[in-house]
Amino acid sequence: MWRVARDSQTLDLNSSYSYVLFARDFARSCRVAVQDDRVVGFVLGYRRPDDPTRLFVWQVAVDADQRGRGLSGRMLDDLVTAAGDDDPIRWVETTITDDNIASQRLFASFARRWNVGESVEPLFEADHFPDGHDPEPVHLIGPFMPA
Repeated sequence: MWRVARDSQTLDLNSSYSYVLFARDFARSCRVAVQDDRVVGFVLGYRRPDDPTRLFVWQVAVDADQRGRGLSGRMLDDLVTAAGDDDPIRWVETTITDDNIASQRLFASFARRWNVGESVEPLFEADHFPDGHDPEPVHLIGPFMPA
């Protein structure tokens, strides 16, 4: 996952340790795509501790040679579907910088495919970050209805 994030040249690269921890501690809310024994994509997410019906998607990445095949969307779909009726995800949250058009399109398409709403609101402003990071508005997608 670290390599895929690094090679994306667009994602904030976290420590390799953080990716290993996510894979261990949040495996139920993350997905990894593997082809020929090589990780080619991933979705990192976690259920919000204050509301486990909300899945926060932290990062989505797919290798350049795998893009355009719907892999990111299928991984997101699987997270919602696999949760099941006993542990449903009602809302998906993510933050996306204003210049990340690909991610905006991915999540808008995800909302359309599930026939749910998407709203965008301010969350983290530039002054929340000590390093000149762009603002990260939150995209709230849902509600997903139980089957």
